[in-house]
Amino acid sequence: MSTDLQSRPALLVGVGLPQFEQITPDQVSQHIPELMAQLESELSALETKLDQACQRGESPTWETLMDPLQRLNERLRWSWGVVSHLHGVCNTPELRQAHSEQQASVVAFGNRAGQSESIHRALKALQACPDLDRTQQRILTSELRDMDLRGVGLQGDERQAFNAASQELAELSTSFGNRLLDATNNWTLRLTEVAEVDGLPLSLRDQLAQAARQADPADADATAESGPWLMGLDYPRFGPFMQYSRRRDLRERVYKAQVSRASGEAAAPRPDGSESGAAADSNWPVIERILSLRLEQARRLGYANWADKSLAAKMAGSITEVEGLLEDLRAAAYPMAERELADLRACAGRHGAAEAADLQPWDVSFWADHLRRERFDLDSEALRPWFPLPQVLAGLFALCDRLFGITISAADGEAPIWHPDVRFFRVHDRDEGRPIAAFYLDPYSRPGSKRGGAWMDECLSLSHGADGQPVLPVAYLVCNQSAPVGETPSLMTFQEVETLFHEFGHGLHHMLTTVERPQAAGINNVEWDAVELPSQFMENWCYDRSTLLGMARHWQSGEPLPEAEFDKLLAARTFMAGAATLRQVHFSLTDLRLHSSWTPGSGQTPEQLRRQIATTTTVLEPIEEDALLCSFGHIFAGGYAAGYYSYKWAEVLSADAFSAFEDGGLDNEEAIRATGRRFRDTVLSLGGSRHPAEVFESFRGRAPSTEALIRHTGLVAAEAPH
Repeated sequence: MSTDLQSRPALLVGVGLPQFEQITPDQVSQHIPELMAQLESELSALETKLDQACQRGESPTWETLMDPLQRLNERLRWSWGVVSHLHGVCNTPELRQAHSEQQASVVAFGNRAGQSESIHRALKALQACPDLDRTQQRILTSELRDMDLRGVGLQGDERQAFNAASQELAELSTSFGNRLLDATNNWTLRLTEVAEVDGLPLSLRDQLAQAARQADPADADATAESGPWLMGLDYPRFGPFMQYSRRRDLRERVYKAQVSRASGEAAAPRPDGSESGAAADSNWPVIERILSLRLEQARRLGYANWADKSLAAKMAGSITEVEGLLEDLRAAAYPMAERELADLRACAGRHGAAEAADLQPWDVSFWADHLRRERFDLDSEALRPWFPLPQVLAGLFALCDRLFGITISAADGEAPIWHPDVRFFRVHDRDEGRPIAAFYLDPYSRPGSKRGGAWMDECLSLSHGADGQPVLPVAYLVCNQSAPVGETPSLMTFQEVETLFHEFGHGLHHMLTTVERPQAAGINNVEWDAVELPSQFMENWCYDRSTLLGMARHWQSGEPLPEAEFDKLLAARTFMAGAATLRQVHFSLTDLRLHSSWTPGSGQTPEQLRRQIATTTTVLEPIEEDALLCSFGHIFAGGYAAGYYSYKWAEVLSADAFSAFEDGGLDNEEAIRATGRRFRDTVLSLGGSRHPAEVFESFRGRAPSTEALIRHTGLVAAEAPH
């Protein structure tokens, strides 16, 4: 590292791997204003230079326009990206405050750059240059579109109102996420009687006892056998509890706490739209304000609603096209979900359960587990010992070697980290031996400081530094699976294995790109509804015999997973597929309609609209306490607004992509390797340099079809327009 870089504060280095442990809330408060002032000055200087060149009749070039812009954007992305990353994985009150205080200036700079008439004029002039390649043309087209969406065409009061709304939306999004994190972390249930943990497997009782020990010194002697046990709403505790607890009263209590998170309860609107008070921890008013502001923003830009504005930058052509896909899936899934619910009631009846006549949402996971065991003799909890994280990683890495010709090796200690749980890995091209990427893995749930869910994000993107040297991509891979307990490693559920494969697919998309222009490298410039293709594609390999049996080994004996257990997993793949599909359709349609149909003057609340949609997208009516919207972080605190349908849209692509391997024969090693290499050279390599439809056709040789998805999920439906 140069002397100049060494003298900079850790938050402003702007290149290389961040020194996470040196980046404190005080640094954020002190140095982000400094960075924003520098960037503002440099942007003004670039605008002046472009205007002067225009006056002289000189046309801009890639080197005089796009490269300086990219360097400006990368400095902001690097520094603010680290802050946002730590905000997600090491959240503290101090960091939260520092992030909140500086967010406005970051949003303001984004608006300032996005609305620069000098840059917009120069981009249009550069677009007319005949010497640009296809990637450059696509980048320019996207940049001009994005500037239009950021309000470059607005003037005067309209621009001022647009920018003020952008600021407020960013603040509301952050507050929504923080309120949800707090609501998740602040609810606990201390269990002291053995009867209260009846049915819970040892692994979960271990987790609950560990949580009790960590929460209260008075419970330092808590054990899995004798307790006490501390229940929480983070998924590694919530999911298994709902699946295994024989205490229906406790399942009800935990379920109601989960679905009412961040609703303030006292402020939660009843299904009839009335409210019973106000509470500081309620997301209800935030939701209405976000939706209202988004509608205003869309109309300022000339769109009818936020969904139309959102789809302007996506693969899907229209709201009608998206609703067509969702309706095809809904029509196929609804009768299947009704049959599945009847099967659960019958199962409860065979066991003499009182709830057979009145099955409630908190009964579904419990009786689904019973029915799964009856039909397939499959105990998902009993499979955990065959999926220790180190062994799963070894299997995942072996698959990547087999498909894509890459080798992955541990490099712990070679990079700065933000928590002792975090690991670092390097990726090499197997044939050439050259390094091509690296990634961080932060696998375990940390209630209190780490937001829930799983995600991939960019640490560094493929590019060239100011010195001309290549910068290799580095990814953040974050999961929230069960942590090790004592000497026992993290023993994963099969669902957690699928989640890891999913996020690694995103990571591969980021790391295996060969596009050297960072604006279109990896996931950059990929339409949102196509970005899930590699991630969902990787999930399919969890059901591949060679892949699964190669990595599933008992953590103590080393014995492979019995073939019969794999056959059960395969047979159970489409178990409750109707309910799972319908759930995704409910989320997707709710999101789409909130952003296309709802208005402040529509005469109904967002919750009333959601419950109206539920009449045809759920087979169990949401209970009164169900406040799904208050925890719908994907659309209110993430980037999925009017885009949650992307999961199903991209699932069509991913299933069809995997079917190319099936066509060649999953036991045909030569065909597998050849098809894998083609997938790497197209889908994973081309990133955002081509339209997703073109990228897909370059891999598959044709346009995508829904046939594979319908087959994989066991649905029978007319082919959706796609």
